[in-house]
Amino acid sequence: MKPTLLILAAGLGSRYGGVKQMDKIGPSGESIIDYSVYDAVRAGFGKVVFVVNPKIIADFKEIYEPRLQEKIETRYVLQEIENIPDGITFNPGRVKPWGTAHAVLVAKNQINEPFAVINADDFYGKEAYRTIAGFLTGHGETENAYAMVGYKLKNTLSDFGSVSRGVCSTKKGLLTDVVERTSIVRKNGGIVFEDAGQEMPIPGDAIVSMNFWGFTPDFFEALDREFRVFIAANADQLKAEFYIPYVVNKLIKEGKASVEVLTSDARWFGVTYREDKAVTISKVAELVKQGVYPENLWEQ
Repeated sequence: MKPTLLILAAGLGSRYGGVKQMDKIGPSGESIIDYSVYDAVRAGFGKVVFVVNPKIIADFKEIYEPRLQEKIETRYVLQEIENIPDGITFNPGRVKPWGTAHAVLVAKNQINEPFAVINADDFYGKEAYRTIAGFLTGHGETENAYAMVGYKLKNTLSDFGSVSRGVCSTKKGLLTDVVERTSIVRKNGGIVFEDAGQEMPIPGDAIVSMNFWGFTPDFFEALDREFRVFIAANADQLKAEFYIPYVVNKLIKEGKASVEVLTSDARWFGVTYREDKAVTISKVAELVKQGVYPENLWEQ
């Protein structure tokens, strides 16, 4: 059974200033999503599912349906703020959906096989897809055994502003904890994050989550259960979000799941800020020059 790639593409790019998941960064007009799907196809994935905001679904399909036709089975789901359990009402002032774990949950009716989850605006590198595909293929019949591709923090920073990362603790190759750290920046030759208004140092070799997860379909049951608890407590909140690491942490601490950390030495790049675009274009051009990718991904 071939695994599925679930791409979280519902963000509207408030810091970036545009719909970055469709922005052109390749020599033939490719986006980061194009490279992600291309790497997934090469790694043996059989289907891609996009979680998209209703505001961009028409433009999104217009771009990707012609490109991916006959390359890989493609499906779309909408992440809508109204997609919550019956009987729950939310604050009418709320404008954003309910976070990354909610984005995964809305895709539950489209996925019945082991699957990987990625962000639409992160360039993870071809080896990461091969690694996670190998894990998912080998655990197709195993429940509650998940994986995460971990990166060294120093390889995941932007030169143009702060980032948020899930900082991981591990034991014997298994994840024991992941803590979200915000406002991470390079400063005075080191790396710091902000905690309660104070800057705290953090090692550059710390393993962080870039939201590249591997799950089996039973994960949807845990998501549904935990989201019902979350939404009952937070429906009136304007900004509370239901994150993947929150659910993963809870399952680990309750002994209900294990998460293998598959580390990567690759350097992350992506488009968190508008200024990141030029850097990303340059790095992709270098990969094309090296022969890692063809000049035109889909003209083959």
